[in-house]
Amino acid sequence: MKKLLLICVLITGQLFSQDNYVESFLSEIFSQYPSVRDISISQNQDEIYFSAQSFFGELSTIVVIKKVKNKWSEPRITSFSGQFHDLEPFLSPDELKLYFASNRPVSIDNSEPKDYDIWFVERSSKSEEWSVPKNIGAPINTEKNEFYPAVSSNGNLYFTSDWDSSKGKDDIFFSKFENGKYTTPISLSTGINSNGYEFNSFISPDENILVFSGYNRKDGKGSGDLYISFKDGVNWSIATNLSNFNSKHMDYCPFIDFQSNTIYFTSKRNDTKSHFQNKKNLDEFQKEFQKYSNGLSRIYKASFSFNMDE
Repeated sequence: MKKLLLICVLITGQLFSQDNYVESFLSEIFSQYPSVRDISISQNQDEIYFSAQSFFGELSTIVVIKKVKNKWSEPRITSFSGQFHDLEPFLSPDELKLYFASNRPVSIDNSEPKDYDIWFVERSSKSEEWSVPKNIGAPINTEKNEFYPAVSSNGNLYFTSDWDSSKGKDDIFFSKFENGKYTTPISLSTGINSNGYEFNSFISPDENILVFSGYNRKDGKGSGDLYISFKDGVNWSIATNLSNFNSKHMDYCPFIDFQSNTIYFTSKRNDTKSHFQNKKNLDEFQKEFQKYSNGLSRIYKASFSFNMDE
């Protein structure tokens, strides 16, 4: 049976008493926005895509930063975003496609938002600009909502939806990419999906590891938690709670960088004080208000590795 070995290290950054393995990531950049989620990072760690959102999520756009001479560029909205509610970017393993969810209209003659579909853009190389967005189409997109695309090296697609065929509220679905087309999606097994909410899955390039979020499950910490499942041939193992990384707050939107053995994820963890031992001035209150872990969506990371021995 495949085993997960978590090798967590304490590194500098903002640490928390309930989960000492976790630290903030690029806080100087992400603190500029009310909420930040959905990170996707290139293999060389020189290109990062993320969703920047308003306080309550009414606005959402996909932002990119690039590392030049070991320094991150100023964030900018990607060429294909900035008008509709775009979120959840996922860079394909070959880095020539970027998938995302959007409520943009399918027809260019219509400017009214619709339900959420999965879209993608393409480029011929990393030095080229992205194409215009393309709707991934049927059988993936329907009149229901489709969210959070994740793609393995062979093109197989994992995503979240609230279809009628879901085992519960939201399920994680799978569609095989075969002969240049996607097959009819199926809900993953009960080892992953339940009668509740499962969403925001990350698939490893070799399609052997799936990390996702589950909401308020029996073995959870009270809100959204990260879970992991391993594929053994054609079957997925019963998902395990990544308890070392989860908090009592919403933890979701995972991304794994296998080059550096790092997991990145979004969290709404909050260690804002409710009172002080001594009277504070307004500047001190402002500092507490604006701290990274103030309950808004932020990006965190933790170090770990896998032992895939049988």
